[in-house]
Amino acid sequence: MGSRQQDGRRGTDLDGGRPPGVGENEPVEIAILLVLLAVVVIAGEALSERLGAPAPLLLTVVGIALSFVPGVPEIHLEPEIVLIGLLPPLLYTASLSTSLVDMKANLRPIMLLSVAAVLVTMVAVAVVVRALLPDVGWPVALAIGAVVAPPDAVAATAVGRRIGLPRRVVSVLEGESLLNDATALVALRTSIAAMAGGVSAGGVAGDFLLAAGGGVLVGLLVYRVVAWVRRRLHDPLLDTAVSFVTPFAAYLLAEAIHASGVIGVVVAGLLLSHRSSTLQSAQGRITESTTWRTISFLLENVVFLLIGLQARWIVEDLSGSDLSVGTIVLVPVAVLATVIAVRLAWVHLTRPLLGSRLGDRREPAGAAQTTLIGWAGMRGVVTLAAAFILPVDTPYRDLLLLVALTVVAGTLLLQGLTLPALTRLLGVRPPDPADDALARATLLQQAATAGLARLEELETTDTVEVARTIRQRLDQRTFAAWEQLSTTEGRQTPSDAYAELRRAMIEAERERILHIRAKGKVPSPVVRQVLGMLDLEESMIDSSASAREDIRATGSDGHLQCPELRAYPIGPAAPEPRCELCAQEGREVVALRQCRECGHVGCCDSSAGQHASAHFHETGHPVMQSAELGESWRWCYVHHLAT
Repeated sequence: MGSRQQDGRRGTDLDGGRPPGVGENEPVEIAILLVLLAVVVIAGEALSERLGAPAPLLLTVVGIALSFVPGVPEIHLEPEIVLIGLLPPLLYTASLSTSLVDMKANLRPIMLLSVAAVLVTMVAVAVVVRALLPDVGWPVALAIGAVVAPPDAVAATAVGRRIGLPRRVVSVLEGESLLNDATALVALRTSIAAMAGGVSAGGVAGDFLLAAGGGVLVGLLVYRVVAWVRRRLHDPLLDTAVSFVTPFAAYLLAEAIHASGVIGVVVAGLLLSHRSSTLQSAQGRITESTTWRTISFLLENVVFLLIGLQARWIVEDLSGSDLSVGTIVLVPVAVLATVIAVRLAWVHLTRPLLGSRLGDRREPAGAAQTTLIGWAGMRGVVTLAAAFILPVDTPYRDLLLLVALTVVAGTLLLQGLTLPALTRLLGVRPPDPADDALARATLLQQAATAGLARLEELETTDTVEVARTIRQRLDQRTFAAWEQLSTTEGRQTPSDAYAELRRAMIEAERERILHIRAKGKVPSPVVRQVLGMLDLEESMIDSSASAREDIRATGSDGHLQCPELRAYPIGPAAPEPRCELCAQEGREVVALRQCRECGHVGCCDSSAGQHASAHFHETGHPVMQSAELGESWRWCYVHHLAT
């Protein structure tokens, strides 16, 4: 990061300059500038929550506005800082949150977008630039096409997840944007080499093969080394420290052999994330996840702020140009329109090939989701950084920098701001919290069944009481997951009561611990450890409560299927459902379930009587339907599945 030189040179120098008032021996001012960037990012995030606008878009606008405020230093995004300092950790944190299973399921659409679409966009932009600037050679036109072709991983994930795009759309965008930078950077490197001559078709193909194959091999190598190290580490802090080194090691090693550092980072990150359950301890995974979430938050949002801060100096560098105002406006706008139109056309032309693989079958891509994938092609920091790689003597270089800025800001603001409205217009539903809760409860139920089977194998006469306690805790966890599906207002479930009472207890426990700490009689590390245990328990309670509130705000049916559930579809509810056994025993009923075969109504397992489950064990009738008002899901006792 630097600023425009004050000796008359333009701000495209790769060695960078310093903001006004910042000298060679004055690092304090640089530190203050970095702190101010962080403060603006935090304030922008807080404001975005109040306004209901995605923070990346708001920070881009704020950056553009600040760049024209007198006294604000001119900050240049230098390619070395972005490509080596920012891109590896951003790619790594994105790959940690990306599912390798989803990547494999969407591999064909991801490759069509991350490779083919980038190359098609590059050529289309080159044709437009050549038409508007006839004296620009093909290598230069292809270079700017490569610069603006790849959608950005940061923009796709930050905007797409924030507004609630469907999971398949997000998976495709994540996978595409993790890999398309590699295609674009290799194409840019080849185009720049072509400016000097001596590039052959065989050389271009060789560059792409080396970039892809070398990147994959480096990623696999780094994964193997880090996995070997992690198996021998037991300290979560050391484990997290290793993760800090990983993206930079993968990127630099790949670039050192002229392979794709982007692919190296992505492959290493995906594999380490996929195998984290066997390579890391639970505490190590929690520490790494929390740390990288913080890093991701700061880096992602600082990047969008920095993008906006480039506006003033790029525009000012064109002020002395011989180009007409019409050309200065027309070329960037035409390129912006081209990248948007080409992507939309490409995804719809290749729509039959954009389906996802689900097991042995392929699910076709719908027109609405295809349109969303096409419209969600926001560009980001890599486009600007790549533009600065263009040699200083490149014809129309200042105009090409403005083109890059226009495409980045234009796609972020135009597509990012309209994406929520387009999603609603197309009738595409975001991920449903109720579906997630249903899948979560089903998964926990199946896991609990496996755990109980193992417990029966290990149980002895000496561990009967311990086993009973374990079963009770396992039941409590499973029941709590199913109770999240109950959307009945005004009735407190056992989990709600537990959360309310336990929060009050934790507050009292914490106050007592702090009182003891003030006396200084207990070692501080012990106090911190106990407080951390309370914090972890409280956060789990809060997470469960938040999930239930999300479900109550939406509510829907699940989609898991089994033969029994298909055989017993949703039927009419009992007019006045009640659990007769609970009434006879004088028990309070938490939630009612109705047998789909005989109509018997009983209380769920969260109630003390557990009469619905008792009915299944007595009769073997496999499917129970919720008898609660506003609920229509069913549960199969045979396969522990729900829909």
